[in-house]
Amino acid sequence: MVTPRATRRLNRGQGATNAQDGIPATPWFIRARLRTRHLLLLTAIGEEGNIHKAAEMLNMSQSAASRLLSDLEEIIGSQLFDRLPRGVRANWYGKAVIRHARIALTSLREAASEIDLLKSGQTGHVNVGTISGPAISFVPRAIASVAREYPLVRVRLQVESSNRLLEALQAGEIEVMVGRLLDRHDTSSYHYRRLADEPVCAVVRKGHPLLARGDLQMQELADLPWVVPQVDSVLRHRFDLMFREAGYPSPKKLIEAVSPMVVTRLLEETNYLAILARDVAEYYASCGLVSVLPVSLSCDMDSFGIITRKDGLLSPAACVVCEALEAAVAGTDRTERRVA
Repeated sequence: MVTPRATRRLNRGQGATNAQDGIPATPWFIRARLRTRHLLLLTAIGEEGNIHKAAEMLNMSQSAASRLLSDLEEIIGSQLFDRLPRGVRANWYGKAVIRHARIALTSLREAASEIDLLKSGQTGHVNVGTISGPAISFVPRAIASVAREYPLVRVRLQVESSNRLLEALQAGEIEVMVGRLLDRHDTSSYHYRRLADEPVCAVVRKGHPLLARGDLQMQELADLPWVVPQVDSVLRHRFDLMFREAGYPSPKKLIEAVSPMVVTRLLEETNYLAILARDVAEYYASCGLVSVLPVSLSCDMDSFGIITRKDGLLSPAACVVCEALEAAVAGTDRTERRVA
């Protein structure tokens, strides 16, 4: 509930400008003199659902924690937690503040880590996320190029779906992403630099009897067993749509698998076909793990690119990685890159 005192504070500072002199209003977090302790308390209460337990985590008394929380709620003008018989639960306002508090704490931890790296002679670090196709094809080449030119730059790489990587990017867990921005995503929050398209192909185990066929038809493919991505993935949707548009039902004999490594092992043990990004398929084929089936599939994936957030400057290490990614896709090696 908004108290009269809180209402007066909101009226003084929550509007766009001061009515008397036109000076922009002071943001609430400055008026509240928001400190790291506030952020830690908010996230601790959100995790524990209990003010007493959150206070213990932060080595403060419950009364001090309650007072800090009450001060914040009064300044904001809304309760952040619903009081329950045995604890508290974040409401919509609380969830919003906690989400941004976590992002702020992540940024502060990264700042501290970056300062420590600089003090110890390191030049920085960058967390990179990528989808599986680029992870197999050009991303390792880009990271190897960075390691040669900037051996003190540390790169941490994770491979996930585009949806998961966008969540990590928004939360500040990664700084650079190689993936897709689809229509359902809020593109206004991100910078996007297109890198390449991603065609797909069918693969089978080495020595598969279908490799001797050069005239496979869509009807035959619909009757064959397949290893496919999970139902909610873009590639699975386009795989099923390819058969429907050709007038045939989707294949019924299916095994769902996400990891390309698992897919190749499944192919070794069966006569199934699998659908993979062409770059991934050609890499595994070069290693003798699969063979690319001579058949055309009309379910290519959307293009992918480098995705970064608009609301912050990239670190020097991240800029180096982005340049290396572009150079790797272009098939060049920019030896004159320098950290800005």
